[in-house]
Amino acid sequence: MKLEFHIEHAGPDAVLIRFGDQLNTDLVPIIRAATKRLQKEFQEEIRGLVPSYTTLMLCYDPRKNDFPSIQHKIQQHLANLNISPTEMGKLVEIPVWYHPEVGPDLQHVAEYHQISIDDVIHRHSETIYQIFAIGFAPGFAYMGNVSDQLATPRLKTPRPHVAAGSVAIADQQTAVYPISTPGGWNILGRTTMKMFDRNSPKLCPVRPGDRVKFVSVSKAEFLLAGGQIE
Repeated sequence: MKLEFHIEHAGPDAVLIRFGDQLNTDLVPIIRAATKRLQKEFQEEIRGLVPSYTTLMLCYDPRKNDFPSIQHKIQQHLANLNISPTEMGKLVEIPVWYHPEVGPDLQHVAEYHQISIDDVIHRHSETIYQIFAIGFAPGFAYMGNVSDQLATPRLKTPRPHVAAGSVAIADQQTAVYPISTPGGWNILGRTTMKMFDRNSPKLCPVRPGDRVKFVSVSKAEFLLAGGQIE
């Protein structure tokens, strides 16, 4: 099957490679494979690659390439790209203590869907999510898809403060707040996993294309792992 994509201007030193127009988990292995191929082929010739939901941004050195030349090289490098359905990143398990003490929107989400809090926890933790992009804040990984039976609109009024480690949902996406920041997502619980560590060589334990499984833990396990209740 021929790989379909479009290359667009994204500034004087960047292009946007568009693989689709709608959120689709089928694009995850395609964008991941394209990222790996272009990183290998271009190496020091480019300044960076930024994968996202349906696109891949490539930043290049305008002293070495212009738009027509970089466009031609991308088309050449991706012409024979072998896309495997198993081209997925690693599976990362994130422990979560789901409880109103650290998940102030658990009750709201349960009432919105007319289910119990236990059902909310089960529905959120039974799915394996794909990481589409990292942005908004360092280490903030946008994951999906949250099932229709759990998807809940974001809050009408964002909170001025959301604790680091808060696990939340908004519509069909879920994420972990890596640092303390304002936010308008529905908070279900909290994890002790650091989603951004400036002292770690990798900075973030996950990357676009990886998969995440949230694992429910008890309050005792959460506190033993260093969790804090604000």
